[in-house]
Amino acid sequence: MQQMKEDIKDEQDIKLLVDSFYAKVNEDDLLGPIFNGFANVDWAHHLPIMYNFWSSVLLGTMAYKGQPFPKHMRLPIDRQHFARWVMLFSETADELFEGDKTKELKQKATSIAQVFQMKLGLLGIIGKETTT
Repeated sequence: MQQMKEDIKDEQDIKLLVDSFYAKVNEDDLLGPIFNGFANVDWAHHLPIMYNFWSSVLLGTMAYKGQPFPKHMRLPIDRQHFARWVMLFSETADELFEGDKTKELKQKATSIAQVFQMKLGLLGIIGKETTT
């Protein structure tokens, strides 16, 4: 019998999600080198920022103070990186939780990835690649 998962309800759930997600990122062949090689992320510093970011986005805590996009502008990333990020994020959320907040979280993560791609000029590539 499958045990029902609970929905995301508090900051402890956000911490579990973020820790679990970035554990996958660290092991990922595509994303790991970006985070650990090119960006050389200081995880002890980065993870608490991500807890605050997702807590603000999903729970409305206003704990995050910052601008996430500028930090991504210099990264050598493209559409496949965003697709993998969204896939791993959604997969992690689904493994741990289920419910309305979990659906909202996945929608917000997808929207953030789309906005970042648009700002980086990556969405315009889609049409050009399919017509050549």
